[in-house]
Amino acid sequence: RSWLMRFHTQTAGVSLTAQQAEINIVRVAVQALAAVLGGTQSLHTNSMDEALALPSEHAVTIALRTQQILLEESGVTHTVDPLGGSYFLEALTNQTEAAVYTYFQQIEDFGGLLPALEAGFFQQEIADASYLHQLEVDKNERAIVGVNKYTDDSPIRIPILAMDPQGYDRQVARLNRLRLERDNEKVQQTLDVLRTACAQNINTMPYLIEAAKAYATLGEITDVMREVFGVYQEPAYI
Repeated sequence: RSWLMRFHTQTAGVSLTAQQAEINIVRVAVQALAAVLGGTQSLHTNSMDEALALPSEHAVTIALRTQQILLEESGVTHTVDPLGGSYFLEALTNQTEAAVYTYFQQIEDFGGLLPALEAGFFQQEIADASYLHQLEVDKNERAIVGVNKYTDDSPIRIPILAMDPQGYDRQVARLNRLRLERDNEKVQQTLDVLRTACAQNINTMPYLIEAAKAYATLGEITDVMREVFGVYQEPAYI
């Protein structure tokens, strides 16, 4: 059972465009279908308006309905491995496997994951891939519908989520009320225990849960962790 591959998939937020945002629904549907065909056990579908703002309830509902259509109407879940036996898919899998092992070897050459992270290897790989992708788009070598092909200069036609300007004040009032009503002595005790756990480099999850149960705020909890671990500074390499 330890060899079973369990994985979650999220559709590619980077593929969403602000231009003609409605067609992001199609992009997400194609990506979601690919994830299901690939055997994912958990799936998140992005909302069509995420290139513009936080998703509206309408957009989130469409993203959810995309999954439900795949589940209830497509029939794709009626068999365990719909693409099993595809020579083309097996060839792609072999190519991916070879590329993955190349990365594994590069990481090993750094001395493991943490040294590779500290050396900025992953950050540089992501930055390089992002730059090359954008270069292809800018040169029209990679077609992005609505961006560099089949464009439409019409104004945005979908409703954009507007943040409530009073939301911040309401949340501050709730936090102030919470601090008055909770057991602040217990909160401090749980934070002290969490601080000790962080300093001893042991599993902090049980202590995070206890702090949350005592109604310690997210800010108070992260302040303790920041005090022990400091603030991560991402290495920058050119």
